[in-house]
Amino acid sequence: MSDKLNTQLKRCVCSPSSAHARRKLIGFRREAEYRACKRHLERHGQRPHKAVDRARVLCCHIDERTSWQALLGHRAIRYIEDDVKVKAHVLAAPAARKRRPAQAARRSAALLLPRPEPAPKAAKRASGAEPDIPWNISRVQAPELWGQTRGAGVKLAILDTGIASHPDLRIAGGVNTIDGRSYQDDNGHGTHVAGIAAALGKRGQLAGVAPQVRLYAVKALDRKGEGYVSDIVEGVEWCTRRGMQVINMSLGLEPGTSSQALREAVRRARQRGIVVAASAGNSGSSATGIDEPASYPGVLGVAATTRANTIAAYSSRGAGVALAAPGSDIRSTWLGGGYRTMSGTSMAAPHAAGGAALLLARRPSLGAAAARRALLSGAKRLRGYTA
Repeated sequence: MSDKLNTQLKRCVCSPSSAHARRKLIGFRREAEYRACKRHLERHGQRPHKAVDRARVLCCHIDERTSWQALLGHRAIRYIEDDVKVKAHVLAAPAARKRRPAQAARRSAALLLPRPEPAPKAAKRASGAEPDIPWNISRVQAPELWGQTRGAGVKLAILDTGIASHPDLRIAGGVNTIDGRSYQDDNGHGTHVAGIAAALGKRGQLAGVAPQVRLYAVKALDRKGEGYVSDIVEGVEWCTRRGMQVINMSLGLEPGTSSQALREAVRRARQRGIVVAASAGNSGSSATGIDEPASYPGVLGVAATTRANTIAAYSSRGAGVALAAPGSDIRSTWLGGGYRTMSGTSMAAPHAAGGAALLLARRPSLGAAAARRALLSGAKRLRGYTA
């Protein structure tokens, strides 16, 4: 690494307490240059706020009064971008049902899991008492697959506010990318999302789409349901290293913002064969498009539907939406071992993530792209759909 870059970095990086500090992500082209830069900063007492080694990304506080843009011209630097905020895609309360505009279903199809071959009736009661199957789980036909698979062995990560201990959830492990502490949910959103994808449904309790998956909690959003791209990138990289097969992200970047760091992390995950499902956003028909990361190539961008099988009024829609799934008035697991009804595209995405887990459990050799195609081919067109 050149002395010029050393000098520029020392001049630009500052304390987070500075009034002129701004969180930025610095992406490096090669690992050697990334590690050399990291060592240099630490040697001068300028430890990065976060370092994501696999992504070759440093999160630093940059003094905006400096000419930090000059760093972009150095051959070692791939990009410099704001470490923008990320928020969970959930409504404050269940949305009122509004009349759907005629064009609202454009480019969307409803998730419908492929029908299995007939299974013995006894298999439906394999877990003991008949589970509580909510309308949304029945709508995507998950129970019709349970005679053949409930997702056993598939590793599914919920990248969210964490997952709380709950009698209807079995957590295999997890990580907290915010501060390295507990992955326990202190908001409720991640626990709700996890229940939709993987609630156990034992002894008459609520069932999720894939009740026997290996469920992992990746806490990258705080108690307010907010976080930073750097925490999300670290979470995606953790999933990639730990061999996750499905990742659910019921979250999105703030409107009008974008992230090359997150886009590249998701691309690496997909290249490793991971199915990524993400919520489209809750900006309604007025939105100019869907949120990142749902809009990224190859990601299962999921819009929300109602009980009437129409696109929910609040749901973002348009180019990039792969599927639509139930998102309105969804009852699922909550903090304190309880249950709550919520609405949002956050609730829609885990139906697709759970569906992908069921497909991978039935056909372990199925890759991410093939699983995505299978979900799309099995979906049915929504009323009013036009190609």
